[in-house]
Amino acid sequence: MKLSILDQAPISNGQTASEALEDSGKLAEVGDRYGYTRFWAAEHHALPGLASSTPEVMLGYVGAHTKRIRIGSGAVLLPYYKPYKVAESFNMLASLFKDRVDIGIGRAPGGPAEASEALSDGFLQQVFKMPELVDELAGYIDGKGNLAANPEPPVKPALWMLGTSRKSAAFAAEKGLSYCFGQFMSEEDGKEILAHYRENFTPRSKGQSPESIMGVSVVCGETTEAAHDIAYSWLIWQVQQSHGGSRGIPSIEEAKAYELTKEDEEELQAMRDRMIIGSPDEVVEELKRLQEASGVDEFMIITITFSPEDKRNSYRYIAEALDEK
Repeated sequence: MKLSILDQAPISNGQTASEALEDSGKLAEVGDRYGYTRFWAAEHHALPGLASSTPEVMLGYVGAHTKRIRIGSGAVLLPYYKPYKVAESFNMLASLFKDRVDIGIGRAPGGPAEASEALSDGFLQQVFKMPELVDELAGYIDGKGNLAANPEPPVKPALWMLGTSRKSAAFAAEKGLSYCFGQFMSEEDGKEILAHYRENFTPRSKGQSPESIMGVSVVCGETTEAAHDIAYSWLIWQVQQSHGGSRGIPSIEEAKAYELTKEDEEELQAMRDRMIIGSPDEVVEELKRLQEASGVDEFMIITITFSPEDKRNSYRYIAEALDEK
C-alpha cells in the first residue's frame, strides 16, 4: 500500500507561521525517512490558522531537505495563474529535484472572496476556462507547441487533477490526468467516483494508464484513546472556525474545555465519522479495508494536530504498523 502526506502548514495556538512552516519541513523529512511516496503542500489564501499559501516556494525548501520522497502541490489553484508561469515554476523544481516532482492542480478558490479578488480580476471566468487552462499547461509540460517553458528538466513533472466530485473525476479521465479524490472534503462515494475515473480514462500519451489517490483524514495514536484525544483539537478547531473564532488549533486541554451546543455536537460527530482515528493497527486495517473496497492505488493522508510531535508520530506509527503487516 502506498501512503503519502498532504500538509496545510496548520498553525497551533501559541505558534508562529514561521514555526508552522519549519514543522512542515520536519514532517517531510519524517515522510522521507519512513517510506512515504509523496509530500504535497496545499495552497490556501487568507485562512486563519493555515500558513501554506505558495506551495511551489515550500517545495523548494522541502526538496532541499529530503532525498527520496516526491514533492508536489496539493493543489496549485490554476484559475489564478497563467499556465506558462506554472509550467516554468515546476520545470524549475523538476530540474533541481529530477524525477521527484508532481503538479497537482485544482480549481477551488482556496479562501474567501476577498482573497480571490486580490489574486485575480476574474476568478469565476477563469474557472469556466479550466479545460483550456489545463490543455495549455499540459502542452507546456509535455513539450508540445512552439514555446518552451524553461528550464527543460531531465524528467517531466507528473500532472495530477485534484477534486471532490464525479465531475472532477470525469474531467481528469477525459484529459488523461492522474486523479486525487479528496474524500476528507467530500460526502460523495469515493469508491464509485474512482471507478468512474478508471473506466473512462483516456491516455494523454502512449502507454499511460489511470493512476488514483484518495485523500483521507487520519489521526493515529499509540492507543485508541490517545488518538481520539489528539484528534479532538482539530475537531474543536473546525467547530470554532464555523463560528468565526479561534485563529489557531487549540491544545487538547483547551479543546476539552470548549462548550458545545447540540448543533456543535452533531457537527463534530459528522466530522469524526469521516475520519480514521485509532491505534496503529486499527488505522492500517481501516486503510486496507478502504483500499480493497475502492481499488485506489494510494492514500494521501492529512493529519492536523495541536502538537507537531503528535502529527509526526501519527505518520510514523502508520508506516511502522504497515511494515509489520
